[in-house]
Amino acid sequence: LTDAQRHAIYGSNILGGPLQPCTRPGLDPVTGANRDGYAAYLPSDPGCHVVAAEVTQAFLDFTKSRGNNLSDPPLIVQWLCSFPGLRPGNRWALCASRWREAWTMGVAPPIVAAATHEHTLRFVSKEVLLDHALDVPGYPMYMGQAGVSTLAGG
Repeated sequence: LTDAQRHAIYGSNILGGPLQPCTRPGLDPVTGANRDGYAAYLPSDPGCHVVAAEVTQAFLDFTKSRGNNLSDPPLIVQWLCSFPGLRPGNRWALCASRWREAWTMGVAPPIVAAATHEHTLRFVSKEVLLDHALDVPGYPMYMGQAGVSTLAGG
């Protein structure tokens, strides 16, 4: 897709540009409410999966403690959703409210700002999000243009 096509289909990211894919082919399970690789906003998605995050073990442990085991989902979920579970370093579209909750508890995973939908700004300030961005120069978690973190062995 061109940037113009992507913008028309998926909307904007928190930086104001066209939303970029969250899923890295061959590295991450396919994410998004539509399982299309994007942390896109869909009014029909009650979870509002709009934060493109690179999950950490601390976050996975936290969300499991809240009843959402993303590391080892039930077999029926694995089978129905083709979702094997996440490992630290995988990218996944997270619920904005869960990311905010993790942030208040000090365990929010880093994000990919270019792949995080602008709707996230209704839940969390841009400054807080940028402080967790892997792909924005000048912020504490910046890992380079590709946003490839050492969490994923990159």
